[in-house]
Amino acid sequence: MSRVEEKWERLVRAVLRRERTGSEALGRHATGIAGNVPSSLENNRDIDAILRAADEIQDEDPNVARILCEHAYSLAQNLDPNSEGRGVLQFKTGLMSVIKQKLAKRESGSIDRSQDIARLQEFYKLYRDKHKVDELREDEMRLRESGAFSGNLGELEKKTVKRKRVFATLKVLGEVLEELTKEISPEGAESLIPEELKRVIEADASMSEDLIPYNIIPLDAPTITNAIISFPEVRAAISALKYFRDLPKLPAGFSVPSTRNADMLDFLHYTFGFQKDNVSNQREHIVHLLANEQSRLGIPEEIEPRLDEAAVQKVFLKSLENYIKWCNYLCIQPAWSNLENVSKEKRMLFVSLYFLIWGEAGNIRFLPECLCYIFHHMVRELDEILRQRVAKPADSCSSQNGTSFLDQVISPLYDVIAAEAANNNNGRAPHSAWRNYDDFNEYFWSLHCFELSWPWRRSSSFFLKPKPKGKDFLACGGSQHRGKTSFVEHRTFLHLYHSFHRLWIFLFMMFQGLTIIAFNKGNLNSKTLREVLSLGPTFVIMKFFQSVLDILMMCGAYSTTRHLAVSRIFLRFLWFTVASVVVSYLYVKALQEESKPNSNSVVFKIYYFVIGIYAGVQLLLSMLMRIPACHRMTNKCDRSPIIRFLKWMHQERHYLGRGMYERTGDYIKYMLFWLVVLGCKFSFAYFLQIKPLVEPTQIIVDLGGVIEYSWHDFVSKNNHNALTIASLWAPVVAIYLLDIHVFYTLISSVVGFLLGARDRLGEIRSLEAVHKLFEKFPGAFMDTLHIPLPERTFLQGSNQVVEKNKADASRFSPFWNELIKNLREEDYITNLEMELLLMPKNSGNLPLVQWPLFLLASKIFLAKDTAVESKDSQDELWERIVRDDYMMYAVEECYHNIKFILTEILDDVGRMWVERIYEDIQGSILRKRIHEDFQLSKLSLVLSRVTALTGILRETESPELAKGAVKALQDLYDVVRHDFLSVNMREHYETWNILSKARTEGHLFSNLKWPLDSELRAQVKRLHSLLTIKDSAANIPRNLEARRRLEFFTNSLFMEMPTAKAVREMLSFSVFTPYYSEVVLYSLADLQKKNEDGISILFYLQKIYPDEWKNFLSRIGRDENALDVELFDNPNDILELRFWASYRGQTLARTVRGMMYYRKALMLQSYLERVTQDVEANLSGSDSTETKGFELSPESRAQADLKFTYVVTCQIYGKQKEEQKPEAADIALLMQQHEALRVAFIDVVETLKDGKVQMEFYSKLVKADVNGKDKEIYSIKLPGNPKLGEGKPENQNHAIIFTRGNAIQTIDMNQDNYFEEALKMRNLLEEFHRDHGLRPPTILGVREHVFTGRVRMHYGHPDVFDRVFHITRGGISKASRVINISEDIYAGFNSTLRQGNVTHHEYIQVGKGRDVGLNQIALFEGKVAGGNGEQVLSRDIYRLGQLFDFFRMMSFYFTTVGFYFCTMLTVLTVYIFLYGKTYLALSGVGASIQEKADVLQNAALSTALNTQFLFQIGIFTAVPMVLGFILEQGFLRAVVNFITMQLQLCSVFFTFSLGTRTHYFGRTILHGGARYQATGRGFVVRHIKFTENYRLYSRSHFVKGLEVVLLLVVYLAYGYDEGGALSYILLSISSWFMALSWLFAPYLFNPAGFEWQKTVEDFKDWTNWLLYRGGIGVKGEESWEAWWDEELAHIRTFGGRLVETILSLRFFIFQYGVVYKLDASGTDTSLTVYGLSWIVLVVLIILFKVFTFSQKISVNFQLLLRFIQGVSFMLAMAGLIVAIILTNLSIPDIFACILAFVPTGWGILCIASAWKPLMKQLGLWKSVRSIARLYDAGMGMVVFIPIAFFSWFPFVSTFQTRLMFNQAFSRGLEISLILAGNNPNTAL
Repeated sequence: MSRVEEKWERLVRAVLRRERTGSEALGRHATGIAGNVPSSLENNRDIDAILRAADEIQDEDPNVARILCEHAYSLAQNLDPNSEGRGVLQFKTGLMSVIKQKLAKRESGSIDRSQDIARLQEFYKLYRDKHKVDELREDEMRLRESGAFSGNLGELEKKTVKRKRVFATLKVLGEVLEELTKEISPEGAESLIPEELKRVIEADASMSEDLIPYNIIPLDAPTITNAIISFPEVRAAISALKYFRDLPKLPAGFSVPSTRNADMLDFLHYTFGFQKDNVSNQREHIVHLLANEQSRLGIPEEIEPRLDEAAVQKVFLKSLENYIKWCNYLCIQPAWSNLENVSKEKRMLFVSLYFLIWGEAGNIRFLPECLCYIFHHMVRELDEILRQRVAKPADSCSSQNGTSFLDQVISPLYDVIAAEAANNNNGRAPHSAWRNYDDFNEYFWSLHCFELSWPWRRSSSFFLKPKPKGKDFLACGGSQHRGKTSFVEHRTFLHLYHSFHRLWIFLFMMFQGLTIIAFNKGNLNSKTLREVLSLGPTFVIMKFFQSVLDILMMCGAYSTTRHLAVSRIFLRFLWFTVASVVVSYLYVKALQEESKPNSNSVVFKIYYFVIGIYAGVQLLLSMLMRIPACHRMTNKCDRSPIIRFLKWMHQERHYLGRGMYERTGDYIKYMLFWLVVLGCKFSFAYFLQIKPLVEPTQIIVDLGGVIEYSWHDFVSKNNHNALTIASLWAPVVAIYLLDIHVFYTLISSVVGFLLGARDRLGEIRSLEAVHKLFEKFPGAFMDTLHIPLPERTFLQGSNQVVEKNKADASRFSPFWNELIKNLREEDYITNLEMELLLMPKNSGNLPLVQWPLFLLASKIFLAKDTAVESKDSQDELWERIVRDDYMMYAVEECYHNIKFILTEILDDVGRMWVERIYEDIQGSILRKRIHEDFQLSKLSLVLSRVTALTGILRETESPELAKGAVKALQDLYDVVRHDFLSVNMREHYETWNILSKARTEGHLFSNLKWPLDSELRAQVKRLHSLLTIKDSAANIPRNLEARRRLEFFTNSLFMEMPTAKAVREMLSFSVFTPYYSEVVLYSLADLQKKNEDGISILFYLQKIYPDEWKNFLSRIGRDENALDVELFDNPNDILELRFWASYRGQTLARTVRGMMYYRKALMLQSYLERVTQDVEANLSGSDSTETKGFELSPESRAQADLKFTYVVTCQIYGKQKEEQKPEAADIALLMQQHEALRVAFIDVVETLKDGKVQMEFYSKLVKADVNGKDKEIYSIKLPGNPKLGEGKPENQNHAIIFTRGNAIQTIDMNQDNYFEEALKMRNLLEEFHRDHGLRPPTILGVREHVFTGRVRMHYGHPDVFDRVFHITRGGISKASRVINISEDIYAGFNSTLRQGNVTHHEYIQVGKGRDVGLNQIALFEGKVAGGNGEQVLSRDIYRLGQLFDFFRMMSFYFTTVGFYFCTMLTVLTVYIFLYGKTYLALSGVGASIQEKADVLQNAALSTALNTQFLFQIGIFTAVPMVLGFILEQGFLRAVVNFITMQLQLCSVFFTFSLGTRTHYFGRTILHGGARYQATGRGFVVRHIKFTENYRLYSRSHFVKGLEVVLLLVVYLAYGYDEGGALSYILLSISSWFMALSWLFAPYLFNPAGFEWQKTVEDFKDWTNWLLYRGGIGVKGEESWEAWWDEELAHIRTFGGRLVETILSLRFFIFQYGVVYKLDASGTDTSLTVYGLSWIVLVVLIILFKVFTFSQKISVNFQLLLRFIQGVSFMLAMAGLIVAIILTNLSIPDIFACILAFVPTGWGILCIASAWKPLMKQLGLWKSVRSIARLYDAGMGMVVFIPIAFFSWFPFVSTFQTRLMFNQAFSRGLEISLILAGNNPNTAL
C-alpha cells in the first residue's frame, strides 16, 4: 500500500505544483489525479470537476483546496464504500495522500473543520474580487463586438478561456459550499449562507452557461455569447416542444432544470423511464432537425417566431415514413386513426417518442422494423395515458426497481441477440447455425410478431436463447435453437445460380441456340428451327433446378418461415417438375415422331402450342413484374386475386424490395445500352468462339476409335473421344461466361468517357489552362458556388460588363484568397508564391478587374519592349499587346493605378499635372498619334521613376522617406516633361505655366500625403510588384499537389451542379469517422525512430517532400538549412513538426483537419452572406469582401455549428485514457485545436451487483473544456457490450445517435479534405432535391483522389447519406458477424431495397489514402475479395438479383460479385486450357489428331487444337483506366502515363492481383474465413523479409504458380506441336507471364529486394523459421509449424474436406500420364505400369521416413538407426542400377519420375491435410507434417534461387529501385539516400 501511496503522492504533487506551461503548452491532454478518476466513479461528474477546481486554486489557498479534496473523497466513498470498482482503491489512496500533504503543510494550530464553511464563503468573495468577475463578461462582450476585425484576434480567445475557467471554479465552490451546509445542518442549511452571497452564487451560476455540458445548442442554460440560441428558427423549434395543454401535469417531485420550462420530452422521460442524457441528446437532435427544416422555408423573421406547419409535417413524415410503410405492409392501422386530425403538438410528441426509442435502442437500431413494433405499442400506451389525463409511468417500462425503458424493453431483445451472437464461435460457425441481425428484424415483417404482445411475452420462442456450444459447433445436439427467418446463408457456389438464375438461363440458352445454328452451318431451315425449339426443355429444366435450390436453400428456416412462403416454394417446385416432365416428354416424342416416315407431326403441333402458351404467360408475367409502366398498372390491380396470385407465384413478397423499377424512359435507355453489349458479346461468341470449333468437333467425333491413346484409356476411346471434345470446348465455354463482363467494361467505359466529356470533366488539366481561363473563373464561381444575387442579374441584363465582372471578381476574391492561404498553411506554396497567387479585393474605384500577380508577372516589361521596338501604327501596336489578354490587363491596370495613386497623394497643383498628362494621353489615343505625341523609346525612364516612387511609398512614413518621395516625384515630372512628352503645350499654356512655376519654386509636390489607407497602400505595393517582377510566373505554383488541386477546383466551376442555397437555408449535415487504434499524430519518437536500414519517417518525408519541408521551415521562422536538432529545442516547433509529418501520412489528425474545413468554409460563406445583406451594421459597403476575423464572428460560428457537426467515434478512447496511451492524449489535443470536434466512445464501467463485479457499457460524447480536458456531454447506458457483430459498424452504430442534420458523410480515418472542395458541400447536398429518377437520392457518391499514389476506386466512402432515411431503416451499415464483413456496401444494398436511390458526382472530391506496399494491398484486396465471397451468400444479393429488372440485374451482377467471379473464371480458364493441353499431351490424343489433320489437310482442326483462349482479359480491362487518363489528363499525357505504368510493371501487379482476388473469393465461399485485415497505413520504406512474403503468398500464389509451371513443362515435354518452339512460345507466353508474376511479384515490388546482403539475411531468417519446431503460444511469424496449422484452420466442415479432396485429385493426372511416357514402359498401356509406379512412390516415402526419423525418439538406438539407413540407401541404389540394366529406364526417365511423383505427393499431402482429424487418429500426422515441411522447403528454394542469382548483379538492384520509386525519381530525388537513410554504416 505504501508503494501505491508513494506513486500517487508523486503524481499529485507534480500536478498541484505545475505551472500552466509544459505539456499543456503543447496542447497535451492534462494529466493528474483529476484526469484519473476511475471509470466506475465517472458517472458522478462532480468528482472530476471538484479536483480540477482544487488544482486551480492550490497556489491561492491550499486550505480551500484541501476542503475540496475532502469533499471529493466523501463523494467517492459514498459511490463505492468498499472500493470494489477497478482502480477505486488506488484513487482513494492517492486522494487521501493529497489531503494528508495539505494537512501537514497547514499553518500552526489545529484545524477546525467547522470553519470550513466560513473559509469557503470568504474565499469565494476573495476569488471573485481578485479575478474581477463583474468585469469579465463585459470585457469579453466588448472584445467580441470589435474582435472580429481587431489586429490581435487571439485576445478574444484568451478572455473567453479565462472567463470559463473562473466561472467553472466559482460553480464548484458554490456547489461544495451548498453541500457542506447540508451535511452540517440539513434543516438550517439555507440560513448558513447569507442571502446576499446566495444571490451572488446564483448569479454567477447563471453566467456559466457553457460550463453546463451541451453539444451544439445550449438548451438547458441561458446564454448571451452563443448566437445560435438567438436564431429565429432555433427559438421556434424550442417553442414547438413546449408543454401543451393535452399533456398531464408532471409530478412535483420530477426534476426540471431551473433554466428552462418542462417540455414534452420531460413528459416522455417520466412516462417511459428514458435515460436523462438520452432525453437531452434527442431534445437537441429534434430541435436541430426542426430548426433546419424551418430555415429552408425562408420565413421572414418575427418577434415571437413560430414553427411552421410545413416544417413539422416534413420532419414528421420523414422520421416516421418507415413506420407508416410498415403498417401499410402489414395491413394494420397506424397508431393514429386519421393523420389529418393529429395536431402539430401531437406529431411532435410522436416524433420525439420515436427518436427517444431509437436513441436508447443500442444494438436494436439494426432492427428498424422491431423499432416500428416498439413505437407502435408505445404510442398506443401513450394515447391511453393522455386519455386518462394523469401522468404515470407506463406499464411496459415499469418494474419493482422503477421505470426503465432500457431494462424492460431493450435489454430482453439484446440478451437474446447477444446469446445468438455468442454462438457463432467467433465467426467460424456456419451462418445457418445462428440468427443474425437480419433474422431478428425480418421476424417483424409478418403479423406473427404481434404474438410477442406488449409488454413483452418473455415465454415466446422468439426470446428463446440457444445453449452455448462447445468447440464442436457442428454438433448441435439437443440445444435450444430457433431457426433462421426467411433466408439461410448456406456456404455454396450455388448461390450464384440461385440469386442470378435469369442471367445463367439466358446465357445457357443463347449458347445452346448459337451452337445449334453453328452446327447447321447458319441455315435457318425447318430442321434448325426444330432443334432450336429444344430451348423449351432447357428453360423449364433450369427453372426446375432453381426451384430445387429454393427448397434446399431454405433448410434451417422452415420452422420459422410463414406457411404461405413455404407453400409457394413447394408449389413452384411442383409446377416446374410437371412443366419440365411434360415439355421434355413432348419434345422427345415429337423428335421420335419426326424420325418416322410419313409422320404428320401432330405431337410437334401440340408442342408448339404448349411452348407458345407457356412462353406467352412467362412473357406476360415478366412484363407485368419488370417493365415500369406495366408494373405500376399491376400495382393498381393488386386487389384482383388472380393478379395477386400470379405475382405471388412469380416472386415472394417481402417488406424489402417492393417497387424496384425505374421510369420507362430510363428503362429504355438502359435496355438499349445492354442490347449493344449483348450484341457485341454474342457476335463475338458466334463468329470467333463457337463457329470455328464446329468442323473440328465433327471431325474428332467421326475419327472415333481411329485415335490411338498412349495410356490406359477408360472413357474417351469408345465414347466419340468425349474428353478430347471437352478439352477443346471447355476454355471456350469459360470465356463465353466471362467475356460479357469484358464487353460490359469496355462499352460502359466508352459511355462513361462520353458522359464525362459532356460534363466537362478534365477541361482544365494543366497549369497553362488555369492561367489561360482564369478571367472566366469569377463568373463561373458566381454561377455555381455563390448564392444567386438579384443585382448581378440586373448588371447582366444592362450590359454593364465591366461593373459585372468587377462585382464578380470582388465576391470571388475572398474565397480564392482563403484557398491560397490554406495552401500556404499546408506548406504547398512559398510566401512569394502566395503573394503572387492572391487576388486583390477589387472593391476600389479602379474601372477594371485586378487579377492576381502570377497572371500579370513580367507582362509590363514585355509590353514596354514591344512599345519601344514598335515602328508600327498605334492600332497595330495595340493589336500586338491585346494578343496576350493578361499583357493588356497589366497595361490597363498600370495606366489607371498610377493615376489613382498620384491623385491620392498629391495636392491640387500636383493633381492638375496628373490630370493634364492623362488628358493628353487620352486625346492622343483618340487622334491615334501616340507615336508622335510621346517618345515611347523613353518609356523605360518613366517606369524607372514610377518604380522608385512606389518603392519609397510602400515603406512606413518617415521624414527622410518623405523627402525621397518628393525627389522621386520631381524626377518623374522632369522625365515626363522633358523626355517623354512631345505634345503641343501651347493648347494648355496656362496650365503648363502654373506647373512650371511651381516646379521652379520647388513647391510643386511639397504637400505630399503619405499613403496611410490600407487600400491605397495595397495598390502601391501591387503597382510596385507589377513594375519589378521580371520573371514569368507561368510555373506558379511549383508544387504538384497544389497544381492538381487548383486544376480540379477551377475545372469543377464549369461543371453542372445544383444552385447553392444560402448557408441559413442549406441542408445540415454531419461527418462521421470511425476510429479504433490507428495513428492519431506522429510522436517525436515515431518520427526519429529508424528502421533496420537506418531510415526514419522524418528523413523519408524530408526527401520525398523537399519543397514542402522548406516551406514548413519558412513558416515557423527557421532557416531552410536548419538542422532537425534545432527544432527539438522549442516545444511549439516540435508540435508543428509532428503535425507537418502527420499531415503527410494516413493519420487521424490529417482527416480531422480536412473535415474541419467544412466548418471554415461555412463560416466564410455565412459571414460574407451576412455582410452582403448588411446584417452587421458596423460594416460599410466598401468592406463587403473584408474577411479578416471571419472565424471569430459569433453569428458565422453559430450558423456553421447549426449546419455542420463532426463526430469521431473512437471506440476504445476510454480504455486508451485509462492506460494513458499517447493516442488518447493526441485525440484530446485534436479536440482542443478544433472546438467543434466531438469524440464518441464506449466507456466500460465496473459495478457491483449481488456481490459480483459486472461490466456496464456507456456511449459517451465528449468535447474539450477550458482546462484542456474532456467535458462529458452525454453518457447513455447501453444494454450490454455493443460489439456483437463486426467492429466497425458496431462502432458507428453506438455513436450515430450523436450525429445531427439531414445528411451524414461517412469518412474513413485515412481520408482527407480540402478547403476548396468544402465550398461545394452545400451544392452537393442540394442533389437530394434534384430529379435523379423515379425516387429521390438517398446516397450521394463522391469522387476520391488517392493521395498515396494508387488508382482511384470507389467503394462506399466518402458517400453522403440521407441521414434520417437511413437511421430509421437500420443505419449506414450492417453489422452481422462475417456475412457483413464488407459492411459499407450493404448500406447501398439496403438503401436500394428500401426504395432509395444511389447517385455519383464528379464535381467534388475528397482525399483518400490507400495501402501503398504490395503486402498491404494484397491484404486489403484479400479482405475485399473475402467480403465479396460472403456477399454471394447474403440475402441482400439474392433479393437484388431477383427483384431488379433483367438489365439492371446484369449491371448489378457484373459490378459486384460477378466481377470477382469473372476474375476467378479468368484464372480458371488458364487452368482449364492447360489441363486440356496436358490431357492431349499425356494421353497421346493431341499427336494422333495432328497426324490425322495432316492427312485430312484440315487447317481448322489444327488451329482449334493450337489456339490459346482468344484474348487476354487484362488488356481489355485496362481500357477504362486509359480512357479515364485521356479524359482527365489529355491524350498525350495519358499515353505517357500508360507507357510509364507498363515500364513500372503494372501488368505484373495486375496479374498478381488476379491471383489474390481469386484465392480469397473462392476460399471464402467454400470454407469461410473472411475477416477484417488491419493492413497498416504507414510509409513503405522497409524491406520485407523473404519469410514474410512466403507466409503471405505461399498458398494463394506460389503453389498455384508452380502448378501452372508444372503444366507448362509437361506440355513442353510431351506435347506435339509441328510449329516448334515459336508455336509453343506464342501458345504459352501469357501463362508463363501469369505464373512468373505470381511467383516473383512480391520480390520485384519489395524495397531492396535484390540487394545481396539483404538476400543473405533473408535466407538465414527463412531457414530458422522453417526449422523452428514451435509449440504452445508460438505464432505463425515465428515457426513454420504454427503457420502451417493456421493455413489449415479454414477447413472445418465435412463438406469443406470433401471439396478439398475432390479438387486435389487433379494432381494425380501427372503420374498417370507420365509413367506411360517412360522409356521403361515401352508401348505397354496396361494398368500394371501405373500400379508399379505407386509401389515405387511408397518405397520413396518409406525411404524418406527412414532418413528423417526423429533423433529424439531414436536416441537409445542410434547405431541401429544408422545401420538401417545405410542398408536402405544401398538397397535403393542397387534397385536403381538393376532397373537401368534390366529395363529401358533412362536418365530422362528419372527426371520424368520426379515430374510425376512431386504433384502426386502434393495431392496426397493436400488430402491428408484436409482430413487432419483422421490423420491424427491414425497416428500419421507427424509424417504428413514432415512431408509438408519438405515441400515448403522445396518451393521456397525454387522461388529463392532466382532471387539470389539476380542479387549477385548490382545493376538489378539499381534497376528495381528506380522501378519502385519512379515517381520520386521524376521529382529529382535521390532515392538511394532514402534507402541508405542516416545509417553511418551504410558505406561499410
